[in-house]
Amino acid sequence: MEKILTVTVPSYNVEKFLENTLDSFVDERVLDDIEVLIVDDGSKDKTAEIGRKYEEKYPDTFRVISKENGGHGSTINRGIGEAKGKYFKVVDGDDWVDQDGFAELIQRLKTCDADYVFTNYYEVNDVTGELNPVTFPGIRKEEQMPFEMIANETRISMHALVLKTSILKENQIRLDEHSFYVDVEYILYPIPYVKNVIYFDIFVYMYRLAQVNQSVSMLGYQKHMQNHIDVIFHVLDYINAYKEKADYDKLKELYMARRIAEMVHGQVDVFISFGSGDKVIQKKFKEFDAEVKEKNAYVYEKSGEFSGMLRLLRKSGFRFYSLIVRLSKVRNG
Repeated sequence: MEKILTVTVPSYNVEKFLENTLDSFVDERVLDDIEVLIVDDGSKDKTAEIGRKYEEKYPDTFRVISKENGGHGSTINRGIGEAKGKYFKVVDGDDWVDQDGFAELIQRLKTCDADYVFTNYYEVNDVTGELNPVTFPGIRKEEQMPFEMIANETRISMHALVLKTSILKENQIRLDEHSFYVDVEYILYPIPYVKNVIYFDIFVYMYRLAQVNQSVSMLGYQKHMQNHIDVIFHVLDYINAYKEKADYDKLKELYMARRIAEMVHGQVDVFISFGSGDKVIQKKFKEFDAEVKEKNAYVYEKSGEFSGMLRLLRKSGFRFYSLIVRLSKVRNG
C-alpha cells in the first residue's frame, strides 16, 4: 500500500524514551498510511532491539535501519534516501506525537498537495510535565497559499514541519553529518524549491525540553559551539549560492537570511556565556563576527538589530570587551 507519510526517527542511545515515541504511532487509524523508519545511529544501548520489536509486530509500518554513528544529520539523510511516503517528517527518538493530532494530520495529508506543511506543537518540560503550546497566529488556516504569503509572517521550526518527499529527493537535500544544530539546514535548504504552503491548526509534535544534556541547553551550546558556527557559515554559503541562480527569489533569500541572523544572535549569547575575561573566546568572537560580515552584509546588519551589546562591540572594534560584556550582563540580569 502506498504510504502518505514517512516518519524518520533519529535514534541514538534513546532506550529510555523510544518505546514512548514508537507507541505514539501505534494507532489503527494511521498504521496503514505511514512508514516509520527507526534510524539507529550506532547506538550502544538497546535502541535497535526495541525498534526491532515494533518491526516484528508491525512489519508494514516500522523498519529499523542500523548504521554507523554519523550524527543527527546523517540519520535524516538516510531517512530521505529510504523514504517511500509522499510526505516526510522527522520525530526525534526522545520525542513523540499526539495520537489524535497525528491521525488528523494523516487524514488531511491525503487530500493535500502543498510542498511545505506545518502544524502546532507542544514544548514539554521534561521535569514538570508542563506543556507550552507553539502556534502560528495570524497565518491563514487550512488554505494552500504561495510561500511568499508567509515569508514575512512567521518562522517555522522542524517540530512543526512536514515536507513533500520529492523536494528532498529531487533536489538532493543533504545535511551536515557529525554535527549538531542541523535542524536549521533541514528547514532552510528546501526553501528555494517550495512553491506553496499550508498551515493546519492542529497539535501534532510533542517536543521534550529541559534535559540537562540537550544540545540546545547552554552547556550543550558551549560543548558543541564549533558545530553551531559551522552550520551558520554553511547556510550563509548556501544563501549566497542561491542568489546566483536564475530562479532566485528575493523573499525566499530574506526568509533564510533572517533565520540565520537569529542564529548569529544565539551564537553571541554562547560567546558571552563563557565570561568576560576569556581572551580566547574574545578572539574567536571577533573573528566570527568579521566572517559573518564578509559572507552576508544583510545577516550582519540584521543580527546587530537584535543586540545592543553586539552593536557596541562592533563600534568599538571589540575593544573594552570585558567591560561591555559585564555591563550587558548586569543590564540583562
